[in-house]
Amino acid sequence: MAVKTGRTDARHDGSIRIGDLAKRTGLTVRTIRYYEELGLLESVKRLDGGVRVYTNEDVRRLRFIQRLKMLGLSLQEMLELESLYRNERTNRAVLPKLIEMLDRHLAQIGDHLGELEGLRDQIKGERERIAVRLLQEG
Repeated sequence: MAVKTGRTDARHDGSIRIGDLAKRTGLTVRTIRYYEELGLLESVKRLDGGVRVYTNEDVRRLRFIQRLKMLGLSLQEMLELESLYRNERTNRAVLPKLIEMLDRHLAQIGDHLGELEGLRDQIKGERERIAVRLLQEG
């Protein structure tokens, strides 16, 4: 039985419908379904009639996924972490792998920063040449 509590549709058993989950996480309903299809959300329960219901654990998991995405991890990398967690059922197996992935991303960022600094220097040089030419023609 649903109970209206402000802007959300809470249920007595603590389950959360997909629209409310989308509001809580800032994700679209389609994105949530996609993450479910990929396997990033474990066995989502369904009510009679096929309505998906989620838990506060799903909210936490989606926020964690968002954090990983913000840190630059790909969905494939997230699935790799999820697979590790499912097999080991402990963060002790997952966290070293996550550190490895983050280190790899830090190295890539370092490479990109070097490339950007080189590009900045080229742009500054070209700008200076153009400015000198303008003064000479002036």
